[in-house]
Amino acid sequence: MKKFVVILAVAGLFAFANVAQAQIKIGYINVENVLSLMPEVGKLDSILSRYQQDSINPQYASLIQTYQYKDSVYKDTLKPPPAAVKKQLEEELPQLINTIQNWQQIVNQAMEAKQNELLAPLYRKIYDAIRAVAKEKGYSHVLNKDTLLVAPDADDMIASVAAKLKLTLPKAPAAAAPPTK
Repeated sequence: MKKFVVILAVAGLFAFANVAQAQIKIGYINVENVLSLMPEVGKLDSILSRYQQDSINPQYASLIQTYQYKDSVYKDTLKPPPAAVKKQLEEELPQLINTIQNWQQIVNQAMEAKQNELLAPLYRKIYDAIRAVAKEKGYSHVLNKDTLLVAPDADDMIASVAAKLKLTLPKAPAAAAPPTK
């Protein structure tokens, strides 16, 4: 009985290995390369620049103006503020100074958030195209090309995904002819 169970387990293992091996097909793609081909990406710099000019720069000017006003009220020797106002300003001024000192970091975070917001629909289109191509071509797994050291060119999905998104791939440079002696 024990031999029968062992033989059954080994046969099941071989059958599972053959089925699993037949079902795995791995493709790869560099998502950033596809993104760089999209015409919408060229407009992002101008949109981000306009966002900084229209939203972030006015916030900074308002912050500076608020700080200067509150600082002048706090330091006013001709007409000193009441004690309660002075106490409130003593709490607010260090916070404003801290915000001003860390403004570049705040700007970087805001710009990154805006960039991610603008890129999200593009990435969604790319990933939808990758899923569609993977389904059409029978790929069970798709990896990012950056994670692979060696991979067959036939499993590179960039041409199929670019075609699905109606993007044109740049032409590969022609190989230079070897010099003659």
